[in-house]
Amino acid sequence: MMVTPPPATETCILKVVVGSQAHGLAGPESDQDFRSVFVLPTAEFFRVGFKYQGTRMVKEAEDETAWEVGHFLQLALQSHPLILETLVAPVIAMDDWGAELRRLFPHLWSAQRAYEAFLNYCENQRRKLLEKKDDRPAKYAAAYVRVLFNLCELLERGTFSIRIAETPLGDTVRRIKEGRYRLGEVIELGEYWTEEAARRLRTCHHQAKPESADAFLIKLRTAFLR
Repeated sequence: MMVTPPPATETCILKVVVGSQAHGLAGPESDQDFRSVFVLPTAEFFRVGFKYQGTRMVKEAEDETAWEVGHFLQLALQSHPLILETLVAPVIAMDDWGAELRRLFPHLWSAQRAYEAFLNYCENQRRKLLEKKDDRPAKYAAAYVRVLFNLCELLERGTFSIRIAETPLGDTVRRIKEGRYRLGEVIELGEYWTEEAARRLRTCHHQAKPESADAFLIKLRTAFLR
């Protein structure tokens, strides 16, 4: 009788720090948030009964969201803001594959998709702010303004600032995150940066290159066929 070997160990190719620690807004009680990208051995995809889990979340002393590289690239090509942020955030651990993945950044986002994805994310943050979700409206208010500003940066110069504290908007975002804001002020800021994003979109024609992601993934899957 043939015995099926246990699944081989996955490989983490990239781990970054995100949240207030990366944004330069951490306070004494701020926790640490991480995101990572891992690779499953290619042979796993051909096993009977294999169930692909593209995303995994761990909530313990340190929160971490991890994506399998194939799913990560799919989301990146949709210009998802959390995925794109992972490609430019401060590195905790990275191998050569992770470094090559980060270099793909300019090939993974497109202007129109980024505009739509970032605005959708920001609208979600705005809704949580108005609902005072988790009794933490300041957190969502700061994210609402920060990500809109990041979108404008992306459309203007092809990347965006992780350390928001060191940008012209840094003091404002810090004050909002600390709860020192008026709701009307946050809404006005959001409307201003939304209009600014629409203006910058009209002159930004950046397009993703899915073939670059395909080439990387094929090379990686081949290397991990063992």
